[in-house]
Amino acid sequence: MTLYGTVGSPLGELLLVGEESATAPGGVALVSLSMPGQKGGAVVEDGWLLAPEAFGAVEEQLKAYFAGESTRFDLEFAAGAGSDFQRRVWGALEGLAYGETVSYGEIATRIGMSAGAGVRAVGTAIGRNPLLVVRPCHRVIGADGALRGYAGGVERKQALLELEGALVA
Repeated sequence: MTLYGTVGSPLGELLLVGEESATAPGGVALVSLSMPGQKGGAVVEDGWLLAPEAFGAVEEQLKAYFAGESTRFDLEFAAGAGSDFQRRVWGALEGLAYGETVSYGEIATRIGMSAGAGVRAVGTAIGRNPLLVVRPCHRVIGADGALRGYAGGVERKQALLELEGALVA
């Protein structure tokens, strides 16, 4: 069953979508975290169950992150989303430390591709990341240091990187 809830944040109201956890009874595995106006963001569908209480741990961790009190997330993500290639790219994102920025080419290299040829494919996979903020695609920038794209909007990417101390406001 698909569950959903919302949580307020400095980036706007976030839509949380999840499934009942297979590993933690009563828990939720996060499928998507979307922002208002996000390119390709989730939209509530018929048959989904409004269950904000199921996302208590997610909300608590997001609030701590936005308050500058936490630098990492310990959440269960739903399995099965994305292609094999996308999951490799997303796995590389999950290994990025708080406040660390890397280029698209560096992500390509980390997953065994050439930095030149892999940049576009990596960028496309990053753009399809369904878990903004908690799977930190905002930490990937252009080789020249430019922010480049972000499904939630470049201004939100900048805000997240400023929060993490990766950019000077």
